[in-house]
Amino acid sequence: MSWSDAVSVASLLLTDFPKIPLSRDHYEPIIQDPVYVGADVGGVYDWDLSTTPQTQLDGAPRPMPQGKVLGGGSILNAMCWNRGGQDDYNTWADLGNPGWDWEGILPYFRKSETYTPVYSADIAREYSINYNPAVHGTSGPVQVSYPRYFYPQSANLFAALNYLGVPTEFDPNDGSSAGAAFVPTDIDPNNQTRSDARRSYFDPIVNRENFHVITGQHVTRVLIEGIGANYAVSNPTPGGNEFGNGMNGETSNSGFGFGPQGSTPALDNTTSTRFVRRQDPRASSLRITGVEYAANASDTRRTITATREVIIAAGALHSAQLLQLSGIGPSSLLDTYDIPVALDLSGVGNNLQDHCLVGTFYPYNNDSYPSPSELTTNSTYNEEAEAEYNSQKTGKHETLFAILLSLIQTIKGPWTAGSPNALAFNPLPLISSMSDSILSGASSQESTEYLIDGLDSTIVAGYAVQKQSLVRRLAETTIAAYEIINNNAGSLTVAVMHPFSRGQCYIRSPDPFEPPNVDPRWLSNPVDRQVLVEALLFNRQILATPAMIPLQAAQFVPPVDADEDAINQVISNGIRTEFHPSGTCAMLPLEQGGVVDSHLRVWGTQNLRVVDAGIMPMIPAAHLQAVVYAIAEKFLGFDIV
Repeated sequence: MSWSDAVSVASLLLTDFPKIPLSRDHYEPIIQDPVYVGADVGGVYDWDLSTTPQTQLDGAPRPMPQGKVLGGGSILNAMCWNRGGQDDYNTWADLGNPGWDWEGILPYFRKSETYTPVYSADIAREYSINYNPAVHGTSGPVQVSYPRYFYPQSANLFAALNYLGVPTEFDPNDGSSAGAAFVPTDIDPNNQTRSDARRSYFDPIVNRENFHVITGQHVTRVLIEGIGANYAVSNPTPGGNEFGNGMNGETSNSGFGFGPQGSTPALDNTTSTRFVRRQDPRASSLRITGVEYAANASDTRRTITATREVIIAAGALHSAQLLQLSGIGPSSLLDTYDIPVALDLSGVGNNLQDHCLVGTFYPYNNDSYPSPSELTTNSTYNEEAEAEYNSQKTGKHETLFAILLSLIQTIKGPWTAGSPNALAFNPLPLISSMSDSILSGASSQESTEYLIDGLDSTIVAGYAVQKQSLVRRLAETTIAAYEIINNNAGSLTVAVMHPFSRGQCYIRSPDPFEPPNVDPRWLSNPVDRQVLVEALLFNRQILATPAMIPLQAAQFVPPVDADEDAINQVISNGIRTEFHPSGTCAMLPLEQGGVVDSHLRVWGTQNLRVVDAGIMPMIPAAHLQAVVYAIAEKFLGFDIV
């Protein structure tokens, strides 16, 4: 977004969905209505990426959903809104990033949100929903609140965890995130619809004359003063991959214009062709002059120039890919594809982290408890719930009378409660008698023992520093090792929160329309697998508590009698992403494999920034959307104009 009225900002979105009319490109029920959380994954708004075969698991690739639309992942995610712990951000600062500690980022968490407390004091007491006004915002773009329907199973789960010694957090967003918590969601309390990035940030300024967005186009590289391009990057390739990463096979050269009167800014069609010798980021100061883009692989490349800053915010996977295609990345990788090396920056695409999860199946058989499963198995119940939701919901463009009416006729019912927001962030020592043994094994590991062979020494050095923090956290009783994601229907999914494993995101071709090789290497470090084994064993204890026995759970996956080998097989087959790839453009010192400095400027450049989850040096124990919003808000506070 523009920092002042004097600055003109053009944004090119790496999207292409021309079959969808402009008026429908983001306001469908499948996006707005909470009941449909997850239903649009794999659809037209998803890049439809896959990982490389995960040989350390079962050898199969996994889906890696990424948002391909205005608003990005904020229209695909599960809507959970939490920040992680103070230690997550204090560690960022300790890694060489002054101002990124908890106190430094908290104002931007507040700035991004308008927090509305839960609507009922009785509900707040029943589900232990408390809040500290000092850590919440009251006038930010994103609406943050709670659904108008609560499944009673959530209270059972919290009681079970308390019974086993896991506390309930007072406020999951106050920085003390260890224990059970009913987290808020990015839901508009007035109409119970998703408050995503488009609705929150884009729509209010769509008519500004110095702001232009072009969709239906694919950025192929950033333009660097004095640097030419590989022929395959910057030239049309008829017969090649016409449709880009996960595109649906139909493209348009014109795209949709969202500027004033629906126009798009004038385009400069010149391209630089001069080559220079690769530069060391420690001694260089390259200037970025714009971006190159095209509608599809066979379309003529076009350029748009920048006089000030160029900001990459394509997500951890595509931002790394774009830098590499532009000649910024590990020289050994770029040399493979004859891409002129502008900056030999080894960290680009490395340090990939993700919260990996494994699903469970313990269906509750006590029919006296309402279940979200009824929305798919009982058509009458679902139709009644849908009617209750739609009859009282007001949309963004409703009249003032309709909005006021909605405040009187409260929107409620199970269609408001799609997000799995009754969660627990559990420290390992509180749930496992094996924690000391696991900690001992983690402490004795060599830094390179489970990393990819042949990494640059700076990447290894950076991981060595990170590993010290990971080991310390694993021993703490106030820092989460893993998360329980409760769906109130009998699934207590578990996910690693502070992974020891590190992956990689590298281009697999100089063709910018080919998706990158995404290799998260989940559980490549055995500590992460051990944490999941203990988490699944702890699930058995949860289900055996007095609070949970009335639900009559049937333990199918993993089976109630599964030994450790069988549990490990469930893990190897069941591992998936929690949709949180991060770390590929890490905010770290150069000598630790860093890609950006503490002002998010790419090392060795004057005016190129990365502003997305890729800059996180270590992934926090949180769902990442609130964190990314705070990163962006903090970036806007920098003096860069």
